[in-house]
Amino acid sequence: MRVTPEFVAGLPKAELHVHHVGSASPRMVAELAARHPGTVPSDIDELRRFYEFRDFAHFIEVYLAVVDLVRTPEDIRYVTYEVAREMAEGQSLRYAELTCTPYTSVRPHDPEPGMAIEAYTEAIEDARVAAERDFGLVLRWIYDIPGEAGLPSADATLGFALEHAPDGLVGFGLGGPEVGVPRPQFQPHFDAARAAGLHSVPHAGETTGPETVWDALRLLGAERIGHGTSAAQDPALLAHLAETGVPLEVCPSSNIATRAVADLSEHPITAFRDAGVTVTIASDDPPMFGTTLNREYEIAAELLDLDTDGVADLARTAVRASFAEDAVKTRVLAEIDAYVADGTRPR
Repeated sequence: MRVTPEFVAGLPKAELHVHHVGSASPRMVAELAARHPGTVPSDIDELRRFYEFRDFAHFIEVYLAVVDLVRTPEDIRYVTYEVAREMAEGQSLRYAELTCTPYTSVRPHDPEPGMAIEAYTEAIEDARVAAERDFGLVLRWIYDIPGEAGLPSADATLGFALEHAPDGLVGFGLGGPEVGVPRPQFQPHFDAARAAGLHSVPHAGETTGPETVWDALRLLGAERIGHGTSAAQDPALLAHLAETGVPLEVCPSSNIATRAVADLSEHPITAFRDAGVTVTIASDDPPMFGTTLNREYEIAAELLDLDTDGVADLARTAVRASFAEDAVKTRVLAEIDAYVADGTRPR
C-alpha cells in the first residue's frame, strides 16, 4: 500500500540518533534567544536563515551558538520537556535515545564554568519522568563526547557518566567534527564506559572515510554507528556490518545539509540495504535541517521504494536496535503491529 504522510505520522516509532539541544525547534530557540540575547536571532524568519549551512564546519559553529543559549538548569529542563512534547505529539514517538553533551553546559574547563553537573542531571531527569507521565514517551540518554573539545572533554564526560549517572543513561557516544579528531585517542574512555555497562554509540564515517568506522568498531567497541555514510565506499566494511548486525543510524537530510552527501539521489542508503546492513532512520538535529523524523521516514520510503509494510519494518528495526528494556520493546512493537493492521486497511 502506498506510503502517505498521514500513515508515517501516525506510525509508532523509536528514534536512536537525535541530539538533545539540536532538537530544539525554532519556537524554543527563539524563547532561549530572548532570555539570553546575543548572536542567535530570536525572530523565527531570521532563525531559518541562520540555519542555512555552508558546510559541516559552519554547522558546528551554528550548533555551538545555539548550545550556548542553554545556560541554566531551567533552560535544560525547558528544552528537554518541550522536545519530548513535540516528539510525542507530532511524530508518534514512543521511545527516544537523546544524545546529550553535558560538557557544553557544565564547561568545567572554562574560566567561567557553567552549571553544576548535579543540576544538569536533575533537570534532564525531572523532564524525563514528566515526559513519560504526560506524553507516554520513554526517554533515555546517551552522553556524548564533543570531539572538537579534545581529551579534556572526554575525561570530563566519562566522569559525568560514571560518577553522576542519571537513571536514564544507557549509552556513551562521540560526536562533533571527525576531521582532525582521530577515534583511537578515545579508546580508554570507551573501554571504561563499556566496563561500567554503558553501550558504545560513536559517530563515525560522516565526514571522513570508512577507516573511521573501522576504528569505531575495532577500538571503541561500537554497537551502533552514528551515520556511517562512508561505509558504502568499502565492500569489506559493508560485509562486516551485515555479518555482525551492527546497525547504522542513517540521517538523510542531515547528510545533505552538512554536505556529507551532495544530493539525495546519491545517498548510500540503498547500498546499505542491498548489502544487508541493518539500517535505522533518524533525524539528527531536525529543526536545524528543516526536517522531522516523519519526513526522514518519507524520504527513506522514496529512496528504498517501500510500501507501508516496508516502512513499518523500518520502525520495528529501530525498536529492536534500541537499548530499551525488553518490556518497552515488546510494547512498542505490539503498537506498531496493531497500527499496521488497522492503518493499512483500505478506507
